[in-house]
Amino acid sequence: MPRTSPAARRPEEVPAEADNTQLTGELDLALRVSVALLLGLCIGAEREFRGHPAGLRTLALISAGSCMFTGLGLIPDFPRSVDPTRIAAQVVTGVGFLGAGSILRQGELVRGLTTAASIWVAASLGMAVGFGYYALAVFVTLVVVLVLFALKPVEERIFRRRGHRRETDQQQDEIHP
Repeated sequence: MPRTSPAARRPEEVPAEADNTQLTGELDLALRVSVALLLGLCIGAEREFRGHPAGLRTLALISAGSCMFTGLGLIPDFPRSVDPTRIAAQVVTGVGFLGAGSILRQGELVRGLTTAASIWVAASLGMAVGFGYYALAVFVTLVVVLVLFALKPVEERIFRRRGHRRETDQQQDEIHP
C-alpha cells in the first residue's frame, strides 16, 4: 500500500519543498506561534474595529492555538506514528464548532457568517505558519484584511437593497409610513 502521509514517508521519499515543515526545536515552534498570533491579530483588528464579537483576542488565540497544535505534530521527538495531517484535520473540526457558535439566527435573519469565516481563516493561517509556510500565510492575511476592509463599502454602495433578499421582504416602494 502506498504511503500518502508525509509523516509516514521515509526521508528519501519526502519532496524537497516539504523541508520547511520540520521544526528545529522549541524556539522554532515559539517563533511560529508568535507569527501566527500576529497574523491573527491583523484579522482580529478588523473584526474589533467593526464591533463584531470575535475580535483581537479571539482570532489571535485561534491562530496561535492552531499553529501550536500543528507544530506539535512536527516535533522530531515524537514517534513516527504522529501524523500532522490528522492533527490539522482535528483543528479544522474544532474550529468548525467555534465558527458555528458565532452564527446567530434571528427570525429569518442570519448574522455572523463573516465572523465565522474569519475564525476559519485565522485557524488556516495558524496551520500554514505551523507547517512553515510563512510567506503564504502573510500573503493570505493581507488579502483577507483587504477583503474585510475594502469590500464592505463596495457592498453597501452596489448592493443597497441587500437586506431585501427574501421574497417576503417589502421593497422600498412598498413600505408605507
